[in-house]
Amino acid sequence: MARMEVSTALSRAPLGLAAPQVRVEVHLGPGLPTFALVGLPETVVRESKERVRSALVTSGFGFPAGRITVNLSPADLPKEGGRFDLPIAVGILAASGKIPPQALEQREFYGELSLGGELRQTPKLLPALIEGSRCGRELILPFANALEAGLVRHAKLKLAGHLRQVCDALNGEAELSAVACSANGADALAPAHRPPPDLAEVRGQFAAKRALEIAAAGEHGLLMIGPPGAGKTLLAQRLPGLLPPLAPFEALQVASLESAAGRRPCVGGGRPFRSPQHTASVAGLIGGGAMRPGELSLAHLGVLFLDELPEFTRTALEALREPLESGVVNITRLKRTWEFPARFQLVAAMNPCPCGYAGDRCGRCHCTAEQIARYRHRISGPLIDRIDIHLELMALPVEHLLGDVSSETESSATVALRVAAARHLQMQRQGKLNAHLGPPEVTEFCGLRRDSRVLLGTAITRLGLSARACHRVLKLARTCADLGSAPEIRRIDVAEAVQLRTLDKLTC
Repeated sequence: MARMEVSTALSRAPLGLAAPQVRVEVHLGPGLPTFALVGLPETVVRESKERVRSALVTSGFGFPAGRITVNLSPADLPKEGGRFDLPIAVGILAASGKIPPQALEQREFYGELSLGGELRQTPKLLPALIEGSRCGRELILPFANALEAGLVRHAKLKLAGHLRQVCDALNGEAELSAVACSANGADALAPAHRPPPDLAEVRGQFAAKRALEIAAAGEHGLLMIGPPGAGKTLLAQRLPGLLPPLAPFEALQVASLESAAGRRPCVGGGRPFRSPQHTASVAGLIGGGAMRPGELSLAHLGVLFLDELPEFTRTALEALREPLESGVVNITRLKRTWEFPARFQLVAAMNPCPCGYAGDRCGRCHCTAEQIARYRHRISGPLIDRIDIHLELMALPVEHLLGDVSSETESSATVALRVAAARHLQMQRQGKLNAHLGPPEVTEFCGLRRDSRVLLGTAITRLGLSARACHRVLKLARTCADLGSAPEIRRIDVAEAVQLRTLDKLTC
């Protein structure tokens, strides 16, 4: 086979949900044996020189003598990870005449090589596979990424376990395995075998369960205030079980975010539930290092649960404000800006005071009024205003704690049916859920009759509600009406919505 000396293999760089194309250009020239790798490679990419050299030799190809220059184009794009091992290796083989150069056309290559030539699992691959499939190219990747690859519908995917298999296929001497059709697209996103925690397992707390149902129906944020052991965490964990299942394109988006974070996508895992510790940094919440999505984006289309809310740093809490309104996170690093989706449902929990027992009948709390006020003021007013539901929980009475749990509450499946019906009404009426209505839409879809308007006016006067809080009461009332299949907001809906704003009553 004629010596070409110059070849180009295609791949893609991992940059959040983006996957820009990278041209791996290889030139073989005369001179002393050297191996130069340029194009802004990070440490792992620079080390690929030794992996590729050993993989070629142990696969029976030998290593070409002379000067080898590998350029990862575009040069100003940061390159990370071991995924470029395979395209570099096939590029060298094409430039040295071991495989036909036209075999590299309309193909993309991904995979880290072992010293023996085996292809190893490559992280952060799903966004690249989605972009490559849109271009109509054939994608060659390791067997270890088969499950992740099966999520991409209508893609030309070929799997290999060794560099030699790839070369034999490019020379027309063998065929690579394709991703099984049964693992393609929506079939791979089957429901998880393990059901989510059931609401029927929570004893008592009937008002909290009703608030959870309203939150699920309208995708409203929820803040629970109560002593330790009141059931705040149990309730939060059961919210995903009340939400409708993800559509196939939503599940693919969630899986892409997990892949971009370096995690193995959870196939059929249901809606995300993220519960970061209060020690989490701002970068850990919103994302940052190596352009990875943070907890806010990993909770996209699911639930973000922040326990011990006042214990988070003030900076971390304030970073929530913009994503709660816009549903996206913007990260700027090295003169580049990345955008991650972050349309999550916030559920937060906190104690009523530093010791956690304010209002306890046994008198265990010795916190002063000043200490309680300072503790609650760790959460800013603007952030509180952005959370629709504020619910105060009390310790569980003995009769509920020791009673028969099976007969006192509904299951998650029963509540989920009402939630799905209410969401269907909202999408038919306005094309979005109630929590995301803007001011003009609140005026259009949350109109009140005279008796309801009088009640809301009284609440505004007595509680000193802000304009934002007033709009949130109206959206909550609209959700309460939807759960009752009422075409108009009733007086009882307004009353229930006002009751769900505990902190407004405490600060009036």
